[in-house]
Amino acid sequence: MTLHLGKGRSLASALVTSLVLALSVLVAPAVTAPAEAATPITVSQAIGQQTGATQTVRGYVVGQPTATSTVVRSGFPSDYALAIADSASQTNTSSMLYVQIPSAFRAQWGLRTNPSLMGKQIDVTGALSAYFSHPGMTSTSAFALAGGTTPTEPPPTGGTSPWDATYYAPAVGRTGTALRTSLHDIIDDNTRLSYDAVWTALKDTDQDPNNTGNVIELYTGRSISKSSNGGSVGNWNREHVWAQSRGGFTTSAGPGTDLHHLRPEDVTVNGTRGNKDFDNGGTAVSGCTDCWTDSDSFEPRDAVKGDVARMLLYMAVRYEGDDGFQDLEMSTVSGSAVPRIGDLDILLQWNSADPVDAFEMRRNDRIHAQWQGNRNPFIDHPEWAAAIWN
Repeated sequence: MTLHLGKGRSLASALVTSLVLALSVLVAPAVTAPAEAATPITVSQAIGQQTGATQTVRGYVVGQPTATSTVVRSGFPSDYALAIADSASQTNTSSMLYVQIPSAFRAQWGLRTNPSLMGKQIDVTGALSAYFSHPGMTSTSAFALAGGTTPTEPPPTGGTSPWDATYYAPAVGRTGTALRTSLHDIIDDNTRLSYDAVWTALKDTDQDPNNTGNVIELYTGRSISKSSNGGSVGNWNREHVWAQSRGGFTTSAGPGTDLHHLRPEDVTVNGTRGNKDFDNGGTAVSGCTDCWTDSDSFEPRDAVKGDVARMLLYMAVRYEGDDGFQDLEMSTVSGSAVPRIGDLDILLQWNSADPVDAFEMRRNDRIHAQWQGNRNPFIDHPEWAAAIWN
């Protein structure tokens, strides 16, 4: 009897165990196969999806954009951008996507350094948003040759300017206040010019690359004779991008004569801009195509919005109040008191939307080599603006 009961218990135990196992199979979660990598979209799809969303796009490298409707296919001026298309032979810029190349990727993916990339099919990942006022990709986070090559990730410290190992060495790899302080210490020992010397300097720094007898006016974009400088209607004069009255400085040697924010400009348009902040909107400015103004702000043409932003950011870092001049600061409020100017949020957008071009780079080089001995770090590293102010 005992043996029988033992066998009964063993059989019951086995049945219970089998039932539990069966139920566990029924309720076990389904195993999901690993998700496959997203399939890259085409350039034409990317052009139609300019929503700011992050996407991977596949296309052929067809050149370097230098303006909204201009893509060069040789003699590349920089490593800052490239254009891709669905066909390697595409020449119509409306069928191209302009891709921003952050500094961390320029050594490997910039066309000045790597012209052999022309015609190669690549995958790029970033935000689908306007670049050079054209369908584009910004905040690019990965580049890869099409066909499975692992995307290139940026080095931890970033920075590929030719000046990184020397001029900017103390700043590379830093962010926030530490970066701002390092940059100030690097750029603050510049040569100070007289206001009269600024006339001569601007004829060099802002020379028209297509006509060496002319300069290019900042806001109008007009090419005008170097000898047409002065204060009369139709002349060009010395525009302080950081307006004197907004910085509390004069035209004595110092911030009022710093070439990094002084540009040739039409006398009348200069007067229209006055000492206003920079912002979007308003009514059209006479004699200045694609310029707008209202009671307290001025909007320049798209092609120089980034230039304006980078000049003002330079001034805010260069002049920190430690050398007898005002501590210049950026503001997010229009009409703010001396020594502030803005609108910072808009200017940071302009810095991203209008990349550094060959004219701006040459200008930075000339000021450094010939006139002041210092550089505008936001031309060499536009991404440092966000590293400090965002």
